[in-house]
Amino acid sequence: MMIQLRKLDSTAIDFQETLDALLAFEAETDTAIEHAVTEIIAQVRGRGDEAVVEYTNKFDRIPHGGAPDMRAFEIGQEELHAALAALPQAQREALQTAAERIRVFHERQKQELQGFTYTEPDGTVLGQRITPLDRVGIYVPGGKAAYPSSVLMNAVPAKVAGVGEIVMVVPTPDGVKNQMVLAAAAIAGVDRVIGIGGAQAVAALAYGTETIQPVDKIVGPGNAYVAAAKRRVFGAVGIDMIAGPSEILVICDGSTHPDWVAMDLFSQAEHDELAQAILLCPDADYIERVEASIQKLLPTMPRQEVIRTSLTDRGALVKVKDMDEACAIANAIAAEHLEISAEEPQQWADKIRHAGAMFLGRFSSESLGDYCCGPNHVLPTSRTARFSSPLGVYDFQKRSSVIQVSEAGAQTLGKIAAELAYGEGLQAHARSAELRLKNEG
Repeated sequence: MMIQLRKLDSTAIDFQETLDALLAFEAETDTAIEHAVTEIIAQVRGRGDEAVVEYTNKFDRIPHGGAPDMRAFEIGQEELHAALAALPQAQREALQTAAERIRVFHERQKQELQGFTYTEPDGTVLGQRITPLDRVGIYVPGGKAAYPSSVLMNAVPAKVAGVGEIVMVVPTPDGVKNQMVLAAAAIAGVDRVIGIGGAQAVAALAYGTETIQPVDKIVGPGNAYVAAAKRRVFGAVGIDMIAGPSEILVICDGSTHPDWVAMDLFSQAEHDELAQAILLCPDADYIERVEASIQKLLPTMPRQEVIRTSLTDRGALVKVKDMDEACAIANAIAAEHLEISAEEPQQWADKIRHAGAMFLGRFSSESLGDYCCGPNHVLPTSRTARFSSPLGVYDFQKRSSVIQVSEAGAQTLGKIAAELAYGEGLQAHARSAELRLKNEG
């Protein structure tokens, strides 16, 4: 069956309106989910481990009558390393190589995140101190949607940042544990793994239970219940982001094999029906060739129905005036993944301000970034790349200001502070500063 592809032209009168409608995505708030999550969180806060065990037995269909207590969900270091040792050699080496590349990239990131101090002429010392978070929770999907690559992308930067303890939660539907996920946890150096998931796991990480200490931040993807729980616990703990559907935007000058571009569009469309894949190109004939490749290759894809729905509902092949206009449109879209598949990609990359990650040149397929290039694959979606960044070492650190005012400095700064404090009607602030002045002592 032929796929019906949306084709747009930037010169059309209604182009901007059509593009805006295509890009619009509002995560629907399911009232039933919100109510369920609110109740689950309240129960976990009130009953601790008992509620976590009860919900996990129910939702994850734990066999043999369910687990009796939280100890049954602990996955120890021996089991993690046994899973690693049991993997086929090719899988084990792929995970280890990917982890090392991710570590090397994030070590460089850490080098750029150093604190600083400087001393003013009167002896006042000012600066910024950077310290890692004490404890971080990583949520990892389980069952069919299990992603060992996400374990590496979340845990390795946390480890590089110097996080004191990394606690990973991962559901085990029907009692089944994904061995590659456990192996990835071993490689990444995760300190504790607990076989629980859903809103109850998020609540346990955020507020703590009898056996789980509360964490400072929760990162990692999850389903609608997990996303709703992360929203609700934000404030008690930090979170990374609420991720929307996956996105890819390809800017192509027409020089790349059309099969390559078609498959790159598929690589994100296969995630789910709400994923978005868009091509921008100034060459109308090339767009026709990419469309022909899509029609040819789609029947070969195991997830062809998901891809078909994604491309039909939210995909587009867009004819633009030139590559400059393509870059301008790309900045407006601010895509999660941006491929610049062109002869001289750097000249166009210099025009891009908003993108989660840029893949430059025809050999830089987005899929390589998902697994093993090194930069993080946890990226801002739904146009949030306008103001957000990929997950990184900085997400697992915090900054403290350092202020050491000298006696001489207090004479100058005290007068300024007092003047401003009186202007705001805060007399105690003003007097606190004035008491340090020599003529007030």
